[in-house]
Amino acid sequence: MGGPGNPPDGAPDGAPGSGGEDEYRSVVFDESFIKAARLQEFSAHERIEDHAPAVRRRPGARRGFSKQAVLLVVLILVAFGTAIYMGVRNPYLHPAARGADPLRMTVVPLAPAGPVPGATSVPELYAHSPAAQFRTAAEGINLPPAERTAHFSQSQVLSALTTAKDYLVESSLDPDVLTHNAVRPVRILLDPQQLGQFDQSVARPAADGRHQATGWLVRFDPAKAQLADNRIRVQGTLRVAESDTDTLEVTSDHTFVYALRPAGAPADSKASLFTVRRELHFRFDRNDLRMHQAELTVSYLQAGPLSCSVDSAGHLSPLLAGQKPAKGGPAVTDPFATGDAAGAALCGALSPKAQPSV
Repeated sequence: MGGPGNPPDGAPDGAPGSGGEDEYRSVVFDESFIKAARLQEFSAHERIEDHAPAVRRRPGARRGFSKQAVLLVVLILVAFGTAIYMGVRNPYLHPAARGADPLRMTVVPLAPAGPVPGATSVPELYAHSPAAQFRTAAEGINLPPAERTAHFSQSQVLSALTTAKDYLVESSLDPDVLTHNAVRPVRILLDPQQLGQFDQSVARPAADGRHQATGWLVRFDPAKAQLADNRIRVQGTLRVAESDTDTLEVTSDHTFVYALRPAGAPADSKASLFTVRRELHFRFDRNDLRMHQAELTVSYLQAGPLSCSVDSAGHLSPLLAGQKPAKGGPAVTDPFATGDAAGAALCGALSPKAQPSV
């Protein structure tokens, strides 16, 4: 029998066999190819009626955007618009209307009534002083529980407290800041809008209530004193509160007790204790919290034993073991003079109870 579709007697003479159609497979065009052709042949009827040429050019295929492409473009535009909106409405950026206020500072020297007590043993000095139970260095700066406020999250409150502690550590406990005139560890923690005031205070200190280097940090005159022990004793508190919808305020109140010896003195020479009480007011907007920076608004410092007559704007020049305060009180102040009254010299008496009983 013949194959399917063939006559019963087989294919006619000269006709291709059952596999003959494969010979033309390479020149057979499918429907998609025909539809994509740019030229189209007129039918015989069309050529007779319209006297048209044998072929005509077909209109080009529509090449507009697909639905997927249009959707992608819309999504990109929406994402771009959202990014711009969030940049304008970023909750971490504080409104630029309020600039940083200048730091107001007060430095009060405390003069002893007699010679400064001293001992060759630093632990003995601490054991016989009110600082006997104080903790050591940064361990003495404890953070209170961080609780969210009406407009700030718990993490933002913790960030404010942590930055305040870091500032206290760098400005009150870093040996390079205390005795080697380093300022960068403190400077990088300040709001950039206060850097001009800070730099002027360090370069040209003045007892005017605005430009005392010792209002920003604790540092001793390196020509007169050196640390006898890096394990500084510390005790105090930190408090945080929300002052308005965009501002957190942290208040620190700490007492630092330093063991000092004369500059260049051997380790077996007598040491003495020097006490500094610092109260600082920090202010944080949302940008400060994000950048780990602080704005200082108030600095109040009491320090002794010091002589009232010695300028304490640039450095603290402590009275060391066996030394007495210079005769005379603070510098002369003229109440009739015009100008900033904050520049008036202040001085206090150091209580004997504040010194070690050795």
